Amino acid sequence: MSLMDISKIFSLLQPKENEEEDTICSRELNQAVFRDDHELLTELLSQEKYRKSINHRSGWGVPVTPLRSAAAQGHIRCLQVLLDHGAELDSLDVKAQTPLFTAVTGKHLDCVVALLKAGANPNGSPYNNCSPVLTAAREGDVDILRELLYYGADVDVKPKVPDWASNATTCRGPLYISAVYGHLECFRVLLQYGANPDYNCTEEKMLAKIKEPKTVLEMCVRHGCGLEYIQLLIDFGANVYLPTLVVDKESRANEAMILLLRERVCPKTLMSQTRLSLWRFLPMENKMSSIDCLDIPQILKDYLYHVS
Repeated sequence: MSLMDISKIFSLLQPKENEEEDTICSRELNQAVFRDDHELLTELLSQEKYRKSINHRSGWGVPVTPLRSAAAQGHIRCLQVLLDHGAELDSLDVKAQTPLFTAVTGKHLDCVVALLKAGANPNGSPYNNCSPVLTAAREGDVDILRELLYYGADVDVKPKVPDWASNATTCRGPLYISAVYGHLECFRVLLQYGANPDYNCTEEKMLAKIKEPKTVLEMCVRHGCGLEYIQLLIDFGANVYLPTLVVDKESRANEAMILLLRERVCPKTLMSQTRLSLWRFLPMENKMSSIDCLDIPQILKDYLYHVS
């Protein structure tokens, strides 16, 4: 390789003048965000060169946009300034994480709400193995979970794995995760927003690849999640005949097993059957908002909400 060729390669590797200026401007924006100095951030963004660099990534390790920095650190005032100046909502970092995902991970409810109101995708990035809903369900952040579902997040989202890697883990969605981690209120909210009470994974193609897929009800019994979880699943229409029950002396003393066996032989009350029929009639997405639109007394709405 000649000296001329080497010089040409090095010249190509050098950052272009505009890119270098964008990086410097982005670094200054990120520094203002890091210090939570929203006044300085506003002053910088009043200048054209900084507005042009608002979506540029900078920083050591994982280069990030200023909006991603604000979301990760929970600096709501800086985040709002960036949103007001048109920062890209769903920009990805090298981990395929959106600003919303980092706000959920950091448990910054106010930032989550601001991003969702501005139009951020409540499901995060399709290229990320995890999702905001799965994260909130695992961490027990019921308020964040409720906001995500209100803005249309997939209530039955599953971990993203290749088709060839399909196994029982791919069926472990937010409902299952909230149960095994002991987050009862998250479990309730997921059901209220239409989570499938039988299987987290509802794709027939995926289920066909898994030998003997387990229902959420069966997994709750196995993990000893408690009667509250079992009762909620039954109230929301879980099929009590799907789980394989092994009845022996030990299981006969198990309260969850007793409840399931009783449900198998005792018919539901007329009110319970009516509630389930209305519940299934409602659209899959955002059932809670659909109930609000019904022209019925509040006491009946509460019954449909499973509040009473």
